[in-house]
Amino acid sequence: MIDHIGIPTEAGTFDAIASGPEDGRPVLLLHGFPEAAIEWEHQVAVLGVNGFRAVAPDQRGYSPGVRPEQASEYTVTHLVGDVIAMADSLGWDTFDLVGHDWGGAVAWWTAIEHPERLRTLTVFSTPHPAALKVALQSDEDQAMRSQYMRDWRERSTEKRMLDNNAQAIKQMFEWRIRPSHVEEYVQRLSEPGALTAALNWYRAGKPHGAADKVGVKTMYVWSTEDVAFGSVAAFETEKWCTGPYRFEMVEDVSHWIPEEVPEAASSLILENL
Repeated sequence: MIDHIGIPTEAGTFDAIASGPEDGRPVLLLHGFPEAAIEWEHQVAVLGVNGFRAVAPDQRGYSPGVRPEQASEYTVTHLVGDVIAMADSLGWDTFDLVGHDWGGAVAWWTAIEHPERLRTLTVFSTPHPAALKVALQSDEDQAMRSQYMRDWRERSTEKRMLDNNAQAIKQMFEWRIRPSHVEEYVQRLSEPGALTAALNWYRAGKPHGAADKVGVKTMYVWSTEDVAFGSVAAFETEKWCTGPYRFEMVEDVSHWIPEEVPEAASSLILENL
């Protein structure tokens, strides 16, 4: 039910998985770190069966065909530009956008900067950028949770993550998701330059300008066992959404919602669509 496709853009060709009729309502799904498009395998298949045209790309740095060397080429401006370029290449004037982790951050910024292109927004785990900023400034717990974002900018990170058969990467998933997916992520990130490209998302620097409120119909899904994002940022997110807004809190689930509870994640996406 899932096809492997290429999405040509000026930056290069993005690898992607896709499902559903070509003329189905389009949905783009953005993965996080240290994952890839296969994070969304279940959701892409379910959306396809339900008549949507679902596409999940390996994003900048994860697709070998779009892997620039400089960290300066992984800014939020570049990442959002990729989303719009892929939608243009696919012939989508408007589309539904889904994101998780870093893909969630890119999804928020796309909704902020290009609201006219989106029908709906669904984000797992990652709070609105301004909500996260509020939490970082007011909540010591969130500041501690986010320390890794600064640590991973160190040039020793690649070696540390890949040592001992990439044990550090494997431990990130807390043994909550399919081992076959973990092995594929490790294999992909072990390719020359791949992990550096993925970490360049963290090294590229902060976005230019403040994050505005989002007027697109939005659903934000947060899990109580998320190690990266705490409740302060999660509950603050509603203040930054001016359109129809739905907040879903998933109990006893880790940061890896789409893969840990794929059926529940798919159902939530369908409900928001």
